[in-house]
Amino acid sequence: MDLVVARPEGLYCPPGDFYIDPWRPVERAVITHAHGDHARWGMSHYLASSDSEGILRSRIAADMPLQTLAYGESIEHYGVKLSFHPAGHVLGSAQVRLEYKGEVWVASGDYKVEPDGTCAPFEPVRCHTFITESTFGLPIYKWPSQAEVFSDINDWWRANAAAGRASVLFCYAFGKAQRILHGLDESIGTIVVHGAVEPLNKVYREGGIYLPPTVYAGDLKKGDPRLKHAIILAPPSAGGSTWMRRFGDYADAFASGWMMLRGTRRRRGVDRGFVLSDHADWPGLLWAIEQTGAERVMVTHGSVAVLVRYLREMRGLDAQAFATEYGEEDDATQEAE
Repeated sequence: MDLVVARPEGLYCPPGDFYIDPWRPVERAVITHAHGDHARWGMSHYLASSDSEGILRSRIAADMPLQTLAYGESIEHYGVKLSFHPAGHVLGSAQVRLEYKGEVWVASGDYKVEPDGTCAPFEPVRCHTFITESTFGLPIYKWPSQAEVFSDINDWWRANAAAGRASVLFCYAFGKAQRILHGLDESIGTIVVHGAVEPLNKVYREGGIYLPPTVYAGDLKKGDPRLKHAIILAPPSAGGSTWMRRFGDYADAFASGWMMLRGTRRRRGVDRGFVLSDHADWPGLLWAIEQTGAERVMVTHGSVAVLVRYLREMRGLDAQAFATEYGEEDDATQEAE
């Protein structure tokens, strides 16, 4: 028996009678992380990592029926031993390890392999079968180091501030925004955040993650002198809206793995694109898969066919595709990540 199978409601564990990141309401849902395409409202019972509790309660419901486990702690349900292990994607993100009658499967959820200081870093987990994402599962995707990206962002902000112009940086509100905040040089000027970002900053700070002081954009009036030297973090949905008017003359940029593609930068219509992703790149995916020691790999959302073919033909693995409804994160665009 396969430990995980694809059903219309989501990825289902038959012996344990629970789902992993279901996209339709079910009785028991095991959640890998709190992005909207993996954690949805309407489940009767939720199980997630302890580190994700604050984010889940702020995004789904404060009184949601949630049980949590610390990383490495295990629980047994109908003979299936389940534990969470860091995925390195966002705060609280976890891989799900399942063990049943000597067989071990790991469902990765979303993950990245470069540590970033805002969440527990990815830990490879040995298994027989590995369920992996493939958001950036093409050989063209190879990320620059985040130190290099943060240096570029700070240099861009510094140059704009010297010219008396605000810097608006579009990024996803949960995970990406906090990672950028963690890497900003706060000596350059005021750091301003959109209303979608600030409540999540609070959860990160309460979780012991250092983020520099931020000012809620709603507390600033148009013409505030601080804006001439400020960087503003906002979700992509704010672009082109009346909300932007308060910043006067500004330069804008977008931080995303998709910025590696020139066509995406053009479509976004921004001045700059910074290549920064919370997902593994092609080398990261291959490294993570190798580290598990798995002989069987199930590939979910992203460039599924390319990765499956590569694993079969170049690595000799039993690789297959899982059809899922993941991939549409918080800004509901085809380029959400």
